[in-house]
Amino acid sequence: MGNSAAKTLHQTKADRFAQLKDSISDYIQCKDKILTGLDDAERIEQQKKKILERLGATEEQWKDYKWQLANRFTDINDFADLIGISLESIAAIDEVGRTYRYAISPYYLSLIDPDDLNCPIRRQAVPSPDELNPEGELDPMDEAGWTPAEMVTRRYPDRLIIKVTNACGMYCRFCQRRRLIGETDKSVSWKQIKAAIDYVRDNEEIRDVLITGGDAFLLSDSMIEKILSSLREIEHVEIIRFGTRTPVTLPQRITDDLVNILKKYHPVYVNTHFNSPREITKESKEACERLANAGIPLGNQMVLLNGVNNDPLVVRKLNQNLLKIRVKPYYIFHPKTVKGTSHFWVRIEDGMEIMESLRGRTSGMAIPTYIVNGPGGLGKTPILPNYLMYLGAEKAVFRNWEGKTFEIENK
Repeated sequence: MGNSAAKTLHQTKADRFAQLKDSISDYIQCKDKILTGLDDAERIEQQKKKILERLGATEEQWKDYKWQLANRFTDINDFADLIGISLESIAAIDEVGRTYRYAISPYYLSLIDPDDLNCPIRRQAVPSPDELNPEGELDPMDEAGWTPAEMVTRRYPDRLIIKVTNACGMYCRFCQRRRLIGETDKSVSWKQIKAAIDYVRDNEEIRDVLITGGDAFLLSDSMIEKILSSLREIEHVEIIRFGTRTPVTLPQRITDDLVNILKKYHPVYVNTHFNSPREITKESKEACERLANAGIPLGNQMVLLNGVNNDPLVVRKLNQNLLKIRVKPYYIFHPKTVKGTSHFWVRIEDGMEIMESLRGRTSGMAIPTYIVNGPGGLGKTPILPNYLMYLGAEKAVFRNWEGKTFEIENK
């Protein structure tokens, strides 16, 4: 190869790698401005101190999840000044509170930036007058219509959900089950839970059981162990999963005692629910790592929310940082048309743009599946950008993540 040809080849390679670098230049330029809770630790610590002072509490109490639950903020007048809410807004939030319950753990409240009216944590936790918009339905997925036994939802042939509580560490403003929250946390009896487990026992095709709520980890350790041991006695149950947002909103709940119970009944999986990079804090990181260290695989189910994460670069920052704390991005859920949540709704194009922006620009480990739930209980339906352009008897034509086309033989 002559000097000229070698120089041209070298230049071609250099150009190629320059193009690769340029394809993520927008993210490189702004990623440090998209803060995680770890990045914002100093401000969060200042908020924490203010909350502890307001409640007359100690650091040890802060670390106790039962204290966190007992001291959830349920009256805007008790915390409005801590997060910069105006007097006019207090009245509006009071009005919403007469229709929809709210409760915020002291921990999650500390994540709110009082100087940012568009703070994604604020938007998820603090009631908004927009919740009084009458659009939507209370049960758009018709969970009631897919209930073969009390507390059970079954849409698929080999798996089902058992809803074991209506309690949560924090009541998210976009919650799909806000109709079940009510005005008080309701205890579910063992008799009711056992009836749901008996349904699993009587239907041997059920191999995968998801324990959820509310938040499944709001049950006592003893009740969680009782459920696990009972399910493990059923030979055809292969996998037990928990749906919980406690690592995000109440990370103090992930105690050594709880983890030691869970790991006795493997395979146990945990799906959690980070929606914003700001939710990745020292405490949530420690909670997830405690579960991962016990051999419990962790997945994340993000809901696509207007004003919280409907931005491709925010989702990339979230997903890459979830992997750093050993949580695999699993699903992006298109928001359901639940009554009182219309201000969170986004267009499907928003989700498609996010999926398009992830592929090729970050590792496959950081790319979840974008899901739309079929109304009336028709189930999860994945949506992907269309990479298959033509499929014939002899060949298939594709485009790659850069938009370049190629074909392969269809043998």
